Amino acid sequence: MYEFLNSKNALEYEKFVSTHGSFTQSLEWANVKANWESEAVISRNECGEISGTCMALIKKAPFCSLMYAPRGPVCDYSDETAVRNIAEGLDALAKKYRAFACVCDPIVGEKELPALRKAGFTRCDIPEGRLIQCPFNYVLKLMGKTSEEVCAGFKSDYRNRIKKAQKRGVWCEVFHGKNALAALPEFYRLMVQTGKHDGFPIRGSEYFARFLTALHGSELFMCYAEIGGVKTALSGAVTVNYGGRFSYVYGASSDFWRNFYPSYLMQWTMIRSAIESGCEVYDFGGVPFYRDDSRPEYGMYRFKKGFGGEVAAYAGQFEKIYRPLVNRAAGIFSAALR
Repeated sequence: MYEFLNSKNALEYEKFVSTHGSFTQSLEWANVKANWESEAVISRNECGEISGTCMALIKKAPFCSLMYAPRGPVCDYSDETAVRNIAEGLDALAKKYRAFACVCDPIVGEKELPALRKAGFTRCDIPEGRLIQCPFNYVLKLMGKTSEEVCAGFKSDYRNRIKKAQKRGVWCEVFHGKNALAALPEFYRLMVQTGKHDGFPIRGSEYFARFLTALHGSELFMCYAEIGGVKTALSGAVTVNYGGRFSYVYGASSDFWRNFYPSYLMQWTMIRSAIESGCEVYDFGGVPFYRDDSRPEYGMYRFKKGFGGEVAAYAGQFEKIYRPLVNRAAGIFSAALR
């Protein structure tokens, strides 16, 4: 009761994922991850309807490969038949590509774990900082609220900083498609500054170009102010609007002019865009180590929580090992997944 993706079922696959899963399970995401191959499995119920899907990215190496299903599989995890069907399809792909393991990190909680375990997956016993995806996201549930109702849930000093940004002449522009590519160099310059300031590696500009062209729901937000008579980029963000969820994926800001509060106005602009487009959730992205205020990453949580959302906890990262000896020797692949 499973099948693989083909030209006849691709639209049906995408429709299912767009109403049940993350943009990283969209077929368009495979175009962003250009240095990977991809395959997808579809499970059908007795009526012939799709009951679950899973796209796996495949990183090849000599004589073996690694499969990774970002935020997949996508299904109702109480439907053990669907989970089993998908697992069997992944097993077949593992055989085809000589995979030593299949890694996944679905958007599920603890109660969904039995189906995954019965399908042969085990939770990865590794530290949070080494997981491919953060198991904690900060989300703001919109659920039909007006902009005024959502803004009322912000901390009062956040509302004041949004107003101060506007009074100091900051404005936000939104770019799509070719226009986003034209504005990308300014964003990437801010991204380089942010990476150096916060001490994390950044992807090449070509990655962001693929992101902004391959994903139809992607947008580039940029905040500017006139400094000394020159239009100056102060902050930027790459976002995706997919399946009722507006996701803030990458953010960057200038090392200067922080007293202009551009990041506050930018978040408010993106949240309003999510509301206006009818999204149910605004996803601020990961908040690693949010329970430990001694960690440097805690700053992300401290900033995001002022917008009145909540932490969404996921069950974590899982794996199915096909070739144990190769898996033990393949630590290099873990870094390649990030």
